[in-house]
Amino acid sequence: MCCNRTQNTTGTKHHLIKVKLSFAFATIAAICSTAVNTNAEELVSPVDIPSTVINTELFTTLVAGLTAADLVSAVAEPNSPFTLFAPSDDAFAALPEGLVMCLLKEENVDALSAILTYHVFNGAVLSTDLTDGMMAPTLQVTTADIMTSNGVIHIIDAVLVPPSIDAAAFLETCKQGVVDSVIGM
Repeated sequence: MCCNRTQNTTGTKHHLIKVKLSFAFATIAAICSTAVNTNAEELVSPVDIPSTVINTELFTTLVAGLTAADLVSAVAEPNSPFTLFAPSDDAFAALPEGLVMCLLKEENVDALSAILTYHVFNGAVLSTDLTDGMMAPTLQVTTADIMTSNGVIHIIDAVLVPPSIDAAAFLETCKQGVVDSVIGM
């Protein structure tokens, strides 16, 4: 799960966001269309996506992850526009115990980056851009259309995991690493 972080450049991170881990538009449409805050047009931030999440008390775990994965600059101005499906702290708390702490370890930066960039779409997609009747039964957008200077944020109630990551197996690997370090292996 580990790679040489020094080989990652800002360009590579941008490429990963744009190509490797972007959502399909249909998935984004399905996610955005579920129970959203209808007063979202009132939510406008004069700063970029990272500054908005950093200054919001709902995203301390997301901020820790973006920092650990060195992704803050990838979604900051002048890069844009982006749509961020931002899991709240409650969404991260709902993950299996120990998973967040394991992901935040330096040796797991690839998995953390994959999960976080899976929440980013290249382009600004508003809830009003969607068609009626689209649904995502396992996810709810709790607040939509928080406009920033370089895109839009939708607050979601779950952490999305790309199909390339088996979260249960990853967590078992993390737990085994803890056992191995405790017994001196």
